[in-house]
Amino acid sequence: MKFEFKNTFLFILILLFSFGCSSVKMSKVKSQKSKATETTNQKIKNLALKTGAENYNAYLPIFENKKIGIVTNPTGIVENKKHLVDFLLENKVDLQKIYAPEHGFRGTADAGEVIKDGKDIKTNLPIISLYGNNKKPKPEQLENIDIIVFDIQDVGARFYTYISTLHYVMEACAENNIELLVLDRPNPNGSIIDGPVLEIDQKSFVGMHPIPVLHGMTIGEYAKMINGEKWLANGVTCNLTVIPCSNYKRDMSYSLPVKPSPNLPNDQSINLYASLCFFEGTNVSVGRGTEKQFQIYGSPFLLKTEFSFTPQPNFGAKEPMHKDILCFGEDLSKIKKVNRLELKWLIKAYANTSDKAIFFNDFFTKLAGTKLLQKQIESDLSEKEIRHSWETNLNAFKEMRKKYLIYN
Repeated sequence: MKFEFKNTFLFILILLFSFGCSSVKMSKVKSQKSKATETTNQKIKNLALKTGAENYNAYLPIFENKKIGIVTNPTGIVENKKHLVDFLLENKVDLQKIYAPEHGFRGTADAGEVIKDGKDIKTNLPIISLYGNNKKPKPEQLENIDIIVFDIQDVGARFYTYISTLHYVMEACAENNIELLVLDRPNPNGSIIDGPVLEIDQKSFVGMHPIPVLHGMTIGEYAKMINGEKWLANGVTCNLTVIPCSNYKRDMSYSLPVKPSPNLPNDQSINLYASLCFFEGTNVSVGRGTEKQFQIYGSPFLLKTEFSFTPQPNFGAKEPMHKDILCFGEDLSKIKKVNRLELKWLIKAYANTSDKAIFFNDFFTKLAGTKLLQKQIESDLSEKEIRHSWETNLNAFKEMRKKYLIYN
């Protein structure tokens, strides 16, 4: 019995010792895992996407002893939604003038509304409009400026006019020997290249160059293309510097921190914008005057459906199409994200309109960049047939585009 007791006691001691060692090992493993997790989290944090505007060290030294002008709007923000203008002034940058695109510096004007020169109440800086009759900065508006900074969020569509403003700013800088610094931002539709390529004889402020409706480039890459293809007047080139985004990949999901214009209120509207914007060249509303701009479409001329809305004046749409008139159509606010330029809603609306003779207006061809698309729809071509007609020009554009890409 004594022998058994001693053996049992010894066995218990061995078990306790083993358990203690295991506990220490487990504790060490947990500690190591915790440290590894912290390291991984820190790496992720360190690799967080930064816009060009947030890559301060890349451009602040360039501004030393220089007089700066800036082309921007409410999208020109850095961390914590601080505006870049305020950040530059805090860092003693000699900011001289603000140049405002469509919708204005504070972004409150309707689409197409004339923007007037003025003064920013907060900073007391002069504001020069680059929309309306003065799309291109005049030499006297660039006096005493050494560098122009361009910082505006784009959405990747040819007819979104901020890239047309970019063209004219580049041209003015080239002609007046002023350096242009583009602070790049992600393209929320950056992986999509689709649509008819613009024909040169259809050039306008909603389409200036032979690119498809969805071009799949950031604004910095597009600036490089404008320069490289010598699209500026008389083939001049701009002294261009692009401050790139950090840790950005073209196919990553990117949700804009502020809306890029009054009628693009959320990610869904930005994703559907290029597809639904064709309706701006028809008698169909895209939801201006509602809370679902570019997420719904409808018209009093379409067949009655379960879904309807009545446009009313609101922020960004003082006189919306079909104001106070009941419109029938379709609600796309909950559909899955699209990954191409969709024509099905345009084709469906044309098929269901009560008067095809008044469906299209002259603006449609400017948006399409070609007369062919309207003819194809009027001829009842299928979406597949229409898309096939884009292929040759799209492939040529994709090949040209490769030379100017900054990101994978």
